Amino acid sequence: MARLELTADVLVVRLTWWEKAVARRGSLRVPLEAVAEVSVQDDWWRAVRGTVVRGLKVPGALCLGEWRHGDSRDFLAVAPRRGPVVQIELRPPAPFSRIAVTVSQASQASQASQVWREAASRTGVSRSGDASGVRPLSAPGPSSRP
Repeated sequence: MARLELTADVLVVRLTWWEKAVARRGSLRVPLEAVAEVSVQDDWWRAVRGTVVRGLKVPGALCLGEWRHGDSRDFLAVAPRRGPVVQIELRPPAPFSRIAVTVSQASQASQASQVWREAASRTGVSRSGDASGVRPLSAPGPSSRP
């Protein structure tokens, strides 16, 4: 499944080769300033809204690609029954209004809290750690939800 990664100022949703083929796009890059909220959804269906525009929907098994709802778009890489979903709400200039990615049970809190910490640091909150280079979001971090 897709992986969430951070660079110094960008959130990257790294897709596997088959996900790129199905979604008909490369990996996503979103500026951290565009992150408005990060949450972890235990129920995968809470992250899905609208209808598939580009990608694949296999009921109960996979939601991958772009979904349209109203005037906005979401990007989903959600696999039900494979773990919780990190849901990232975005604001302009982001290409989507929401990104939702299934993560492993063990890394859910770490991933969500690290994205939120990095995004908050862009608005003036002090930041710890080295942000140069790409780090997988599954690195150890606080275990509480943001």
